[in-house]
Amino acid sequence: MQDKHLYEYAIIRVVPRVEREEFINAGVILFCKRQRFIKVLYTVNETKLLALCPDFDTQQLALNLESFERIARGAKNGGPIALFEAAERFRWLTAIRSSVIQTSRPHPGFSDNLEDTANRLFKNIVL
Repeated sequence: MQDKHLYEYAIIRVVPRVEREEFINAGVILFCKRQRFIKVLYTVNETKLLALCPDFDTQQLALNLESFERIARGAKNGGPIALFEAAERFRWLTAIRSSVIQTSRPHPGFSDNLEDTANRLFKNIVL
């Protein structure tokens, strides 16, 4: 029997017009301290975003979400935040901010397969 791992996840939200507080779920961040696991999955749904804000810069959004993913991976080209430990990177990525890219509060769960759980959450919440 496999161990169940305690994890936390947050939903990545895109808020094209911050003053209106309308958002689209664009991704998930899943983190497990014990396994030192952190993963970001995202998509840019241009149709939905442009329906909320016709002049929204989806190319810049894609670049910014890509940097989220690099930070999560701890990539060398992810900047100084990517050098932090996984828990610190997760806390930075999920910090409350008033910007175009925001995250939900973290939610806990248990999983015996973190990759599968990240993919399931992404499919159920974002796609």
